[in-house]
Amino acid sequence: MDIERTIPYKIYLTEDELPKAWYNVRADMKSKIAPMRDPKTGKPVTADDLKPVFCEGLIEQEMNDTDRYIEIPREILDFYKMYRPSPLVRAYCLEEKLQTPAKIYYKFEGNNTSGSHKLNSAVAQAYYAKKQGLKGVTTETGAGQWGTALSMACSYFGLDCKVFMVKVSYEQKPFRREVMRTFGATVTPSPSETTEIGKAILKAHPGTTGSLGCAISEAVEAAVTQPGYRYVLGSVLNQVLLHQSVIGLEVKTAMEKYDITPDIIIGCAGGGSSLGGLIAPFVGEKLRGERDYRIIAVEPASCPSFTRGVFAYDYCDTGKVCPLAKMYTLGSNFIPSPNHAGGLRYHGMSPILSQLYHDGYMEAQSVEQTKVFEASELFARAEGILPAPESGHAISVAIDEALKCKETGESKTILFCLTGTGYFDLVAYEKFHNGEMNDYIPTDEDLKAGFAELPKVFE
Repeated sequence: MDIERTIPYKIYLTEDELPKAWYNVRADMKSKIAPMRDPKTGKPVTADDLKPVFCEGLIEQEMNDTDRYIEIPREILDFYKMYRPSPLVRAYCLEEKLQTPAKIYYKFEGNNTSGSHKLNSAVAQAYYAKKQGLKGVTTETGAGQWGTALSMACSYFGLDCKVFMVKVSYEQKPFRREVMRTFGATVTPSPSETTEIGKAILKAHPGTTGSLGCAISEAVEAAVTQPGYRYVLGSVLNQVLLHQSVIGLEVKTAMEKYDITPDIIIGCAGGGSSLGGLIAPFVGEKLRGERDYRIIAVEPASCPSFTRGVFAYDYCDTGKVCPLAKMYTLGSNFIPSPNHAGGLRYHGMSPILSQLYHDGYMEAQSVEQTKVFEASELFARAEGILPAPESGHAISVAIDEALKCKETGESKTILFCLTGTGYFDLVAYEKFHNGEMNDYIPTDEDLKAGFAELPKVFE
């Protein structure tokens, strides 16, 4: 199939076209997200309740559901200009490989040292910590992308950075760990013996390979027990999706320059940061009744928060020290299989995305990980970029939709986010190539155990 290349292979924006404000999708949501609640009293948390844990400037953003646009501070814009705007790429080679009439575009977020989109929020959170006069921050990381990004941002602003890395990733990704240490971060495998919560988790689950829920608990404890520190999170929170809106805003500007309108928008979903950022301005149009798009969240079959979870209040962490959030969840005690390759290991989902999904503005699919790596390999051979396993989830469904177009003859425009590169994920690729990777899928009984321990909250 000959494909006429009338659109540039890569669409770049100028530095002046970089978004000057983040888009806050909550301002346009008809059903506002439910408030976070105190796990002891069940009452909605206030800004004062959050101050011991989060930075003050970030608390304001976390609780703001009225301002459609929030100005990006100059210091953050200056940092963004080192690697943004990122390119929007027409996947001509993948289209030819698939022999599809579909037009495939991807936003490439791996063009920075952290290798992913996570830097967009890391620099913002480090900026507000520095502005508050803090000594440092603590955090968790799954696959290591967020920890790497935060270590870079903290180094730039002169902050101490303490990272609790999910143990299975800590062991499988020594090079990712060393990049964090290169930028000055302290990296601890989680669960660990350095916190009381870590000790309790290890006692209850000897030999556990960890989860994001475990690592979050340890990071929060480390923050609240050390003067001059606050906790920062790389996904799930409202503030994170706000910062990540630069992805979708850039995409929209780039597409409008060439009169392109996506029919299908696809993103991987773990906690929701990249998906929320990609779809932000597009779902805003849906909410305002201006235009319609088909939006697909893609999650791992081994951690299916959307497709098999419940919409309920739950603890955001395994140690049950964080506020309760209403979200699609598998239960805070759910720990994905250690064979799961990639960072989409969180038991819950962003409250914003959960509400949008619940209200029917998006759909969700789950994908087995061998299929994810098959799609990632096909993409790498066609487009010349080795994708992160997280990105491979979106790639897999994008390929499926493109092949449907091949069957029907429809020429739909498909957009997905290539959230990062997979050069620190070669252990997973090795297992895939050696036939050592399996498709663990939790049973209904496995999930019932997590649902049974959901907190009782009366709304």
